[in-house]
Amino acid sequence: MDSAQAYGYMLYFVSLMTMGGIYAIMCLGLNIQWGFTGLFNAGIAGFFAIGAYVTAILTTAESTSHLGGYDLPVVFGLISAMVVAAVIAWLVGLLCIRLRSDYLAIATIGIGEIFRLILKNEIWATNGARGIAKIPLPFESLSEPWNKIGFMMLVLVIVAVFYFLIERARLAPWGRLMTAIRENEYSARAAGKNVERVRIEAFVCGSVLMGLAGGLMAHYIKFIGPGATEPLTTTFLVWVMLIAGGSGNNRGAILGAFLLWTICRLPAELAVKAAYFRIFLIGLLLQIVLQRYAGGILPERRPSLNIKA
Repeated sequence: MDSAQAYGYMLYFVSLMTMGGIYAIMCLGLNIQWGFTGLFNAGIAGFFAIGAYVTAILTTAESTSHLGGYDLPVVFGLISAMVVAAVIAWLVGLLCIRLRSDYLAIATIGIGEIFRLILKNEIWATNGARGIAKIPLPFESLSEPWNKIGFMMLVLVIVAVFYFLIERARLAPWGRLMTAIRENEYSARAAGKNVERVRIEAFVCGSVLMGLAGGLMAHYIKFIGPGATEPLTTTFLVWVMLIAGGSGNNRGAILGAFLLWTICRLPAELAVKAAYFRIFLIGLLLQIVLQRYAGGILPERRPSLNIKA
């Protein structure tokens, strides 16, 4: 292996870790909603798109093709993406959170698609199908490959911070209450707990992470358009990652994200030899997990008993 090949594989690894980390953030968000509280959110793509477009509009330079030109710092854009995703998730939660899991799934996928279509068709704000380009990348002033390595480290630090915070919340009374609501909401109501309030809190917290992931993705690829927010590569893939890794287990959510993204982004030579090999491996892995590991590769562990669920 010569130096050029080694450099190429190093860039491939950095890209793998960066994108895997972004998907891990989304999986952690979905784990709060579904793994802990039992909320079936099928509108991940909508909150992902909201976060991506908000930070793109706020941090890009002045342009006549879309709303924005504020040229604000990246940190402000990412925080704004989280705040806007939280507000919209709160409004959606007020309308839909009392629905049962199957009806909630239908409602959220419909709302998510409405958000995506609005962002796609409001050309004055988002430049429509042509999307928003020239989104600034953190550490862009550094030379190659240090700018990409710096962004990878930023994403991995964010994953570690949110993993620590969510683990603390899971082991706290708030986390135990979410699990109690998931298992038997009628018993939780009988104990005097405000089920709707906790569900809205879980829905908002998960959606904030999805919006943050969208913002990070926009900065990483330096472009956001309708193609980057398709449900197949956001909603469906994130659900597969969480199921394969282990619903209700934060480590499982992170493992599933990195494992499935590695399969999705096999080296180019394998992809050329077998164009559908990635889809085949994803389906095969999902079948193996569902049949042999019903709770995922790393199943949920109950903190009180320290046994597998």
